[in-house]
Amino acid sequence: MSEDRVRVEISGTGVATVTMIRADKHNALDHAMFEGLVNAAAQVAGVPSIRAVVLHGEGKSFCSGLDVASFAAQRGGTNVLLNRDADHPANFAQRVTYDWSLVPAPVIAAIQGNCFGGGLQIALGADIRIAAPDARLSIMEIKWGLVPDMGITQTLPRLIPIDVAKELTFTGRIVSGREASELGLVTRTADDPLAAALTLAGEIAQRSPDAVRAAKRLYNETWVSDDAAAALSRESQLQTELLGKPNQIAAVSAGMSGERPVFTDPE
Repeated sequence: MSEDRVRVEISGTGVATVTMIRADKHNALDHAMFEGLVNAAAQVAGVPSIRAVVLHGEGKSFCSGLDVASFAAQRGGTNVLLNRDADHPANFAQRVTYDWSLVPAPVIAAIQGNCFGGGLQIALGADIRIAAPDARLSIMEIKWGLVPDMGITQTLPRLIPIDVAKELTFTGRIVSGREASELGLVTRTADDPLAAALTLAGEIAQRSPDAVRAAKRLYNETWVSDDAAAALSRESQLQTELLGKPNQIAAVSAGMSGERPVFTDPE
């Protein structure tokens, strides 16, 4: 049933579009949607020719958060979301956000309409977020007497100061896409966020996939690190792996000649 919730399309240019397809429920998260997102992240992570990923919701909203009614009717309720595989750091619910960090290619979230609770945490799992100015975003878990628990500890600290995070979390207030951009929750706004995300993905897909993937690893591994020596060493390690390789040579040749480079995808 998860295939009825998330669609994955891969273009010939190396851009994958991952679409949540439960528009009648504003793409609310039921068990099948969780499964679909986890499976989609694994699918795009396993295709070497994918150079950028666009994640969005079909219809009026990105994702309105947890479908509480569907879990209330399910045996075990939301407790099933806390299941954790022994070989994975994240539980089932957290994987719909955390697993995007495991995708080698950059992931861009295109946000329109409602982006609440778990939906916002999914968007925070992307590398880049483009929102409509009138999109509505909220860390809404406080409304239900809960804390956000879908990987937000691994994403929000990289984006906004702790006092801003606390204010948004303690109140659950809804902010517009425009305010979210000012706060740092989203990267920027666009009247048509999906079109903007696809354009950006296309630009990224024209860069060396080796360098783009290495840059994602570099920042993911070092951005909030307190170990300066380890972070500096990681820069050197990744750079050494790129220098003199075919894609790096192709980038230099294209830069010198002005011609469009031709890159090969990782095996």
